[in-house]
Amino acid sequence: MSANVSEHEIAERTRSVIAAHAHREGPLLPILHDVQGEFGHVPEAALRTVAEGLNLSRAEVHGVATFYHDFRHAPAGCHVLKMCRAEACQASGGEALAARASSTLRIPFGATTGDGTVTLEAVYCLGLCACGPAAMIDGRVVGRLDEEKIDALIAECRS
Repeated sequence: MSANVSEHEIAERTRSVIAAHAHREGPLLPILHDVQGEFGHVPEAALRTVAEGLNLSRAEVHGVATFYHDFRHAPAGCHVLKMCRAEACQASGGEALAARASSTLRIPFGATTGDGTVTLEAVYCLGLCACGPAAMIDGRVVGRLDEEKIDALIAECRS
């Protein structure tokens, strides 16, 4: 989304996000979430602005933004398919389904299809351990995945 937005505009919009959180104690995470909501990812120019606005080093802000898997450094596809890679889902067949999704989409985890349709992400628990393997598609959680269900989710993304 920010590919067509100038660094100046990114900085201005990020300053507005920072101002909206001025009343908060420890506002870094909420600010980063809102910046991602604004641009579809957290642009490098926004990290600089956040660091300046919160009087933090760029390294501190970068460290937080790269530590948490939910923050993107490039825009996501139209659909985001998150597959649980935690132990409970692995034990119930999740690894084979993750490999199937990656193979079917022809992308590794953390990537977006060339047409920008689907971003495939790994998550490490969706809270459906008893219903694994599990995934999340555009915020909707799906449990008890099997080959048929993962194929249907991918087809849904492509339609």
